[in-house]
Amino acid sequence: MMKAVQAQAKGQPFVQRELPEPHPGAGEVRIRVLACGVCHSDMFVREGLFPGISYPRIPGHEVVGVIDETGEGVREFRPGETVGVGWHGGHCFTCPACRAGDFILCSRGRITGISMDGGYAQFMVAPDHALARVPEGMDPAQAAPLLCAGVTTFNSLRHAGARPGDLVGVLGVGGLGHLAIQFAHKMGYRTVALSSGPDKADLARSLGAHEVIDMKAQNPAETLMKMGGARVILATAPNSAVISQLVEGLGRNGKMLLLGADIEPMKISPLQLIGARKTLAGWPSGDALDSEETLAFAKQAGIRPMVECYPLEKAEEAYHVMIENRARFRVVLTMV
Repeated sequence: MMKAVQAQAKGQPFVQRELPEPHPGAGEVRIRVLACGVCHSDMFVREGLFPGISYPRIPGHEVVGVIDETGEGVREFRPGETVGVGWHGGHCFTCPACRAGDFILCSRGRITGISMDGGYAQFMVAPDHALARVPEGMDPAQAAPLLCAGVTTFNSLRHAGARPGDLVGVLGVGGLGHLAIQFAHKMGYRTVALSSGPDKADLARSLGAHEVIDMKAQNPAETLMKMGGARVILATAPNSAVISQLVEGLGRNGKMLLLGADIEPMKISPLQLIGARKTLAGWPSGDALDSEETLAFAKQAGIRPMVECYPLEKAEEAYHVMIENRARFRVVLTMV
């Protein structure tokens, strides 16, 4: 038997249970979980917001652990290896997106902790093609958030079209933003943090921001244009009104990348985009290889998330700390 935390029904508190240990099928591995991040997207499980979700369900899609059992046909991974599993929990290999190698957009893709049980448990099972190798010596609690917040910010930024020296703005200095600032700085961009007040200015600079714009004291779009206009703005904070305003801060061929999901519509005129060839785009996280490359770059560049750790038994408390925005900046459950 193993300890696990489940969502029993829509809108209900998480409950700890003693459950049978899972065993891998063909093409799967069993992972002894060391750490699992508590992400804002776990709200989809808690509140039943994701289409087709069934209960009971073990949440958690920022999982780091050690393989302790492999199923038939697993060749590339062996017991004893430290691996991670992120949002992307597997793909079908045969849909149009998969045939193009775009696995994160698989039309039949599995989502860790939503369409299959995740990492709020001592053990979990995952397909071998959903595994990312974790660099030797990396702290599991530090690695776990990189499998969602980390891969989302790194992967979007490296595909955004900016070149070293270009002006990159990061909207929000929070769970995503504090990592985006570090990645942007280490990738050689002129990094500008956009914050809703002065209280995080010193922190943003310590993370690598060259400039900090207090959006309460300055017009952020005008300030960005005085700097030459942003080549890329990573919108890590889910605020459609602010994002709409910041489009005016994009320079020629500038791109606004939406990472924080807000359900409110944005108010943007086509004329704001056409004249300077601006682009507005969304970005999901990434597949297993993207996660592995994120972990490797973070280890090489010395990028680390700021985490607060809780034991598995305090998953309910940890969830509230996260959802009420009381953490700086990522919450992680640890099993050891």
